[in-house]
Amino acid sequence: MAGDNLGYLDRISNSKAHLGSRNFAIGVLGAGGFVPPRVRTNAEVAEPAGVTPQWIVERTGIHQRHVSGVDQAASDLAAQAVRNALDAAGLDAGDLHLIIVTTSTPDELGPSTACRVQALLRAHQAVAFDVSAACTGWLFGTRVAVDYLRADTGGRCAAVVGVEAYSHFLDPADRATAVLFGDGAGATILGPVAQGLGFGEIELGSDGDHAGDVLIPAGGSRHPASTATVERGQHHIHMDGKAVRDFILEIFPKAAASALRRSGMTADQIDVIVTHQPNPVLLRKACADAGFDIDRLIIVGDLVGNIGAGSVPYALAKADADGRLHAGDRVLIVGFGAGVTWGSTVLTWGIDDEEVDR
Repeated sequence: MAGDNLGYLDRISNSKAHLGSRNFAIGVLGAGGFVPPRVRTNAEVAEPAGVTPQWIVERTGIHQRHVSGVDQAASDLAAQAVRNALDAAGLDAGDLHLIIVTTSTPDELGPSTACRVQALLRAHQAVAFDVSAACTGWLFGTRVAVDYLRADTGGRCAAVVGVEAYSHFLDPADRATAVLFGDGAGATILGPVAQGLGFGEIELGSDGDHAGDVLIPAGGSRHPASTATVERGQHHIHMDGKAVRDFILEIFPKAAASALRRSGMTADQIDVIVTHQPNPVLLRKACADAGFDIDRLIIVGDLVGNIGAGSVPYALAKADADGRLHAGDRVLIVGFGAGVTWGSTVLTWGIDDEEVDR
């Protein structure tokens, strides 16, 4: 989607008075992903987890995942994903008015990782803050960014980036988590687009009664880090695999159906499906059980594993880079994650109605 988007932003910004401060559409101007170069294969993961490489492939569909270096934090991955998204949009960091980072593995408990990303990008005119909603984080952050840009704040351009550095929080012996999670980031640049394009209504949900199904137990104010918490492995990710699987298979069809209903569309009108990537095997089952054509499903988890909040924007960026997205395509987006949280929307791809051949 690269092009003279700055000129486009100027043109559409000048027309805001005619559109009304809250009635113009917000869409994706560009998307980008980033994973650290080091690859961790199934052969490396299998032995400490007490399984075989073939077992991992058969159960999850994951063949490899990427691992950040000891000197790489979430902000480093996120900043590079934003740079790649800006390149795709034909913009630079000076055009950003808002940066939202969504992550479960922040650089520190405070300040926000978004401020670290702002500094790395030198985007000092941008407001920067974090949104925490685990693997649904990008959708939560996107809802905030869409509302922010529509609120006539003067902002025209926002970066929403999902990122995880899970490898720093894994127990290699825990097969429930070690075989699944990888490191990576995905980012989108959001801004005004032509009417009929962009995001439809973004619906979000949460059920805190299940907050214990996936969590990092220690390091926060309830169980501050100590020698005892480290010895008990409470700084690692803990997950009830069965509870998470049951939640995904229950929430996926509900969230997808809700997005279709709100958009007035049917399943056969959806061109591309982009969702969180818990693992390809489970994702394909959830998609098929919900009555969707799995050929329209974007799969990235086979090569990057579960990268949490980065999964949806990374998949969106990969679909765009691979030529799977065309102006006017309708993209069903479904997110779900710890908390538990979920969300869904239909995004109509493109920025200018002159691009759309339908």
